[in-house]
Amino acid sequence: MSDRTVDDGIDLAAPVQPTATTAERPTGPTGRTGTQSPPQRRPRTRRSLGSRLGRLADALWRPALLLAALFAVWWFVAAREYVPNYLVPTPGQVWTTMVDQWAFLLRNTYVTLYETVIGFVLAALLGLGTAILIAYSPTMEKALYPIVLFAQVIPKIAIAPLLVVWFGVGFTPKIVLAVLIAFFPVVISGVAGLRSTDPELIDLAATMGAGPWKTFRRIRFPNALPHLMSGLKVAVTLAVVGAVVGEFVGADEGLGYVLLLANGNLDAALLFADLFLMSLIGIVLFVIVELAEALLIPWHASRRSAVPLTTS
Repeated sequence: MSDRTVDDGIDLAAPVQPTATTAERPTGPTGRTGTQSPPQRRPRTRRSLGSRLGRLADALWRPALLLAALFAVWWFVAAREYVPNYLVPTPGQVWTTMVDQWAFLLRNTYVTLYETVIGFVLAALLGLGTAILIAYSPTMEKALYPIVLFAQVIPKIAIAPLLVVWFGVGFTPKIVLAVLIAFFPVVISGVAGLRSTDPELIDLAATMGAGPWKTFRRIRFPNALPHLMSGLKVAVTLAVVGAVVGEFVGADEGLGYVLLLANGNLDAALLFADLFLMSLIGIVLFVIVELAEALLIPWHASRRSAVPLTTS
């Protein structure tokens, strides 16, 4: 047998061919030849960062301009008192209220944020588990899907007093309500994603010896992530609604409680400040899920679009 070694059809003892980056120079007057070094490429780090910042600026200037226009209209209407200030306060009054009552608002914001995050995480876990059962088992689909749909169509504000009777006035009823509201989008998106996998790809994995768990981990779950992340982005905003609605009934803290307090006292400045903090919680959590999506599925078409932070 020769000393030439072949591994997977590649002859390791074969002579190495010159690469495309090494070119022979023309023969000079002395008859010597040489090699031409490949052209050096400029580092892409700065260019990539500048491109990202440019896309971000291009995506943000339109909503920023719209928000500035709405702010200007709000300031003009409130300053001229076309609407009484006890109904529509000026931006300065809202800012003064936030500064003066910052400790009070911060404490209640933390309560609502805690309820929202716990409710969202539980809804994501329970929703994904239910989606897996429905996608993998026709029997579980027939048993669970009607119950999930029935639980979704019930007005959650109607069962909030019942949850307070069952669980008291602590965190539990608010978290349960956040779970009930955020649960349905996760289930629907999870089922759609798990069923979107090409059956031929699953058959191919089975013929190559992949078991159900490996097929799920390597094929079905990664293919379901785009649908699932869309459902999670919807669910995280609904979890804020669930926590606030739960605070409307039998609560003594949280932004929902502050909303009722401001409404009862006709304190429009506190009401506007409270609404701003609610919106801020939803936006921050949405962006966190969006960033998680960018890390988990950078290969998806929606992540390669020209506009960052999109829901498509």
